[in-house]
Order: sequence, then C-alpha cells, then structure tokens
Amino acid sequence: MVRGGPKLDHGRRRELGQSFQDGGKHYDKVRPGYPAESARWLVPAGARDALDVGAGTGKFTDLLLALGLSVTAVDPSADMLAQLSAQYPAAAALRGTAEATGLDDASFDVVSVAQAWHWCDALAASTELARVLRPHGTLGLVWNQLDTSVPWVHRLSRIMHAGDVYKPGQRPLVGPEFEGLEGHVTRWQESVTPADLMELAKSRSYYLRANEQTRAKVLANLEWYLHEHLGHAEGEELSLPYLTLSWRAVRA
Repeated sequence: MVRGGPKLDHGRRRELGQSFQDGGKHYDKVRPGYPAESARWLVPAGARDALDVGAGTGKFTDLLLALGLSVTAVDPSADMLAQLSAQYPAAAALRGTAEATGLDDASFDVVSVAQAWHWCDALAASTELARVLRPHGTLGLVWNQLDTSVPWVHRLSRIMHAGDVYKPGQRPLVGPEFEGLEGHVTRWQESVTPADLMELAKSRSYYLRANEQTRAKVLANLEWYLHEHLGHAEGEELSLPYLTLSWRAVRA
C-alpha cells in the first residue's frame, strides 16, 4: 500500500471498505477532487475507452470525461454510484469490484483506480483489470494524501487518524500482468474552513467505523487543535496542502 499505517488483513480491509457503502452525498461534498494533471499524466495517447474502478461519487471520473474519453464507472456502493450518475450522466455506472468487474475482455485502453487500491486484493485485482484491458493498455493508480511534510498538517492527520504519510520509496503492489510501473507527484492546495476539516474527518474510515465515544474524542481534539491551539476562527479560509500520487503500468 502507498498509504501509511499498518497492513490490513483481508477481513479488516473489507470491514473498513464497507464503511463507504453509504453516505455518498457527504463523501462527495467533503472529499477533495484530483488535479487534472494526474489524469493527463496517466492516460495514454490515443486512448478512447476508460474504466474507473472504485469510482465512488465520480471525482476522478470527471477528469476522464473532461479528456473526451468514453467512461465506465464501477463501484460496489449503489449509494456512491447514484451520486455519480446524477452528476456525470455521460458515464456508464455499474456495480462491481476491482476483483470482479463483470465486464468483457479487452474492452478498455486505460483503467483507473483512485483512492481505492488499498481496499483491493492487489493480485486478484491485477488479474481482473488486465483481463478487461486491451493489449498494452494502462493501469493507473491514484491517491490523494495530505502533505504531511507541513508540520501542522502532519499533526492534523494524526488527530484524524488519516494515515496519510508520504514515503517516497514506497510503491503500490501490482501483479505480474503489468510492467514498467512508474510514479508521478502533483502538489496542490485546497481552500477549506475549520468546519470543512471537521466534516473531512467524519468521512474517514477510522471515524465511520468508530463507536460514539471515539468519534466524540476525535471531534473534540480537532476543535481544540484548530481553534485553541492554531487560533483559527470559524469560517476562516485555510490552504490545505495535498500531494496526489499517480502510478501507471502497462499490461504486459
């Protein structure tokens, strides 16, 4: 996994992933999008058909459509897909997973998995996504991470239990069906308020799976950190720095 924190066994990964089955409207409102550069970098020249796996509410789907691609979006959550279809009707939205898309062989030039590969069985997903890619098609993996090289953001990530610690030497695991894995980093910032950061914390898997006592503690710690420790006022605009890590590999 690219993300920091302990490795998850299959059962725990599925349990945490289930936390995103509902709440698509909230997720779409509070989670950041992706810089257009990340999509331009991983989509190969001449690509026509794209599959966005773990598409959620369509934050990366949007970039693929903007590049003029015919896009199929797959996600296990009906709630997430309902949000996607409402905003991006040009994309075909289907329920499925990276390990079992239910799609035809050799149907796509590029497959993207944004903010979801760490919930997948990487080897099983590699086999399935190689199957639906055309020869020499591209697999693209994308993560947004808080830029924890900035001290206040590093502490913020720890309070939220975000686990977003960038390790330059770390590479995502992909199966032997792919070769030539290479990475790219985009640095950017999002304008947020303290209230936005509170809502962002509520969209994290740690918070979603926690009991009420733990949730209350997380929010109380954030209130103290943002308002008392850092001195930010309600409604104040803050620049939250992000890194978008993009990886691409070619079907062998």
